[in-house]
Amino acid sequence: MKSREEIVNMERIVVKVGTSSLSFPNGKTNYTRLERLAMVLSDLLSDGKEVILVSSGAVGVGAGRLKMYEPPTGLVARQALAAVGQAELIRIYQKFFDEYNQMVAQVLLTRDGLEDETRKMNARNTINELLRMKIIPVINENDTVSTAEIQFGDNDNLSAKVAILMEADLLIILSDVNGLYSGDPHTDPSAQRISVVKQSDQTIDQYINDSTSAFGTGGMATKIQAVRLCMSHGIDACIVNGDDPINVFRIMCGKDVGTLFLSKEVEQ
Repeated sequence: MKSREEIVNMERIVVKVGTSSLSFPNGKTNYTRLERLAMVLSDLLSDGKEVILVSSGAVGVGAGRLKMYEPPTGLVARQALAAVGQAELIRIYQKFFDEYNQMVAQVLLTRDGLEDETRKMNARNTINELLRMKIIPVINENDTVSTAEIQFGDNDNLSAKVAILMEADLLIILSDVNGLYSGDPHTDPSAQRISVVKQSDQTIDQYINDSTSAFGTGGMATKIQAVRLCMSHGIDACIVNGDDPINVFRIMCGKDVGTLFLSKEVEQ
């Protein structure tokens, strides 16, 4: 890919939304943002795109459902909250997507499931069939059966693996910042957004400021790892602010928002 304008012609898109984009700082669910995300993704589907949503947030939604607005401690506690929150999260998604006559389907994955060839093929076939049926797969890590060794890190890594599995054209990661910056935009007013990063750029690491939300497990470092994984497989990626889900539509229109990471063409 040579420019942002070519994004307009991309057909299969993976959108990853993290805990920080789905909730307020106090941990409560941000329903307005969820509804706008449903609107944008439904519009993209209506425009002929294939859309896959990788969504974190089960732990945070579960905590909100149980009125626990302090960060959970320990893996088992997070698994219990995820068990409560995942059912609620998919219910919320279906409620908002229903407003746009759009069906969604829940798909829960684990890392070992994507490393086993048979299970990986089954996952790919199922997701492909959902896309054929014009249904948006909502993919999450299966937190209730995960252990510390097979957690993805707020689904950043998972989103990259899904993009590779499904041979996506583009991965869009919604974050709590406007993209990759020359410094920490939360503390450095002189920090500048980096519009485009090429795969050959070796200076990415110096710009990474790693922080995580109370209910999430990912930071900028995990997002860059996910981006690099995609780029190594010939998939472009974009990190953009998820506070306004309309940014997804802006990216797909070729607008200069977020940071676009350009991959090299990979020979088949």
